[in-house]
Amino acid sequence: MKPIVAIVGRPNVGKSTFYNRITRTKGAMVDNLPGVTRDRIYGDATWDGVDFTVVDTGGFFEVSDDDFADQIRFQLFQAIADADVVIHMLDGKTGVSPFDTDLIEKLRSVNKPVYYAVNKIDGERQEENLFEFYNLGIEKLYPLSAEHGYGTNDLMDEMLEAFPKFDAETNKESLRVAVVGRPNVGKSSIINRILGKERLLVSEIPGTTRDAIDTVCQVHGKEYLLVDTAGIRRKGRVKARIEKFSIVRALRSLNRCDVALIVLDAGEGVTDQDVTVAGYALERGCGCILLLNKWDLVDKDTMTVKRFVEQVRTAAKFLSFAPVMTISAKTGLRVTKIFNHIDTVYEQYTARITTGELNRIVERAIKGNEPALYRGRRIKFFYTTQIKNKPPTFISFVNYPDAVHFSYQRYLMNQIRMETGLDQVPIRLYFRKRSRR
Repeated sequence: MKPIVAIVGRPNVGKSTFYNRITRTKGAMVDNLPGVTRDRIYGDATWDGVDFTVVDTGGFFEVSDDDFADQIRFQLFQAIADADVVIHMLDGKTGVSPFDTDLIEKLRSVNKPVYYAVNKIDGERQEENLFEFYNLGIEKLYPLSAEHGYGTNDLMDEMLEAFPKFDAETNKESLRVAVVGRPNVGKSSIINRILGKERLLVSEIPGTTRDAIDTVCQVHGKEYLLVDTAGIRRKGRVKARIEKFSIVRALRSLNRCDVALIVLDAGEGVTDQDVTVAGYALERGCGCILLLNKWDLVDKDTMTVKRFVEQVRTAAKFLSFAPVMTISAKTGLRVTKIFNHIDTVYEQYTARITTGELNRIVERAIKGNEPALYRGRRIKFFYTTQIKNKPPTFISFVNYPDAVHFSYQRYLMNQIRMETGLDQVPIRLYFRKRSRR
């Protein structure tokens, strides 16, 4: 198990900037607008060969007009409870705030190492700004600049010494599952139901989740990395700068996932936005599972499962292969069964088909339905091979690759699906001219 480091502090003191520095990513959003980070953001970091997990948290404040203030405080203290080490970030430019004093009082009762870092100190000349903070009764302060790196080495070296000693474990790469959909369809509620605790903010206000948030869980002894994402809207409807960043991050999360759980609101039916989100997932080659959430709210006399699935298939024909489930994050209906579908999709998503088997399939398909002539000449298929998985991707070498009609390409793909059992994942088939030596 990796040690966990939680970064806490009031809004806009540089927590996310420091998170990005030590994780060597841009995983947390950085903006001068206080309250940009609402949820806990998890990331992996390595320092002097030691691996650990870093948690960026929402800004601490006791009184605020922000509708999410109570939930942010809950998330913050949950992060502190889960952490092995805590870094309290202070602002060396603006000085001591009453919020700093309140949080320090709460951290005094925490039975784990707490490091007090004064940020925005760009060099030794500015370390005189530390004097004010010593009045808080803190024994040791760590001056640093999260933006420029000043003082980071000293803090990190001492923090590593405080890490608990864990037994070495074999780390297996988690199966990555992104939970995507338009805003307010229940993505965070699904993850919270799976995890059994309020890990993510849940609200009826669209746009609650601004970042893509990773959470590791184990089901039946198997490890999964769940990625909750900001709701994806149509580009024309995105105005706020922060929301634009969130959508970019949501799309990036699809690039690094194996399986995308595409969440729809069964009470509202299939919308154009749902189809757009599904298209994003397919473009990025993810395994896809369609989750019709809030099934408990649907009038079963007017809408049956079969009828709703037919609507989904009609609206998103390009995902005809994807499994469809009706669930309810609120009641827990069929939520645990999601992982049965994830395992099946992932098995196909990572499948390897031998060149011999592929060529036999393509040969039988051509005998059953030969391609049309190209300028009076026959299109010859020399051989077909798989070049990668995730998703299964094949190349067929032919004499006239540009002449193969897309309908015949679809026919060959369907034959490959039928004979290999790859019926629940996207597959790709490209044509290439055979090179002559």
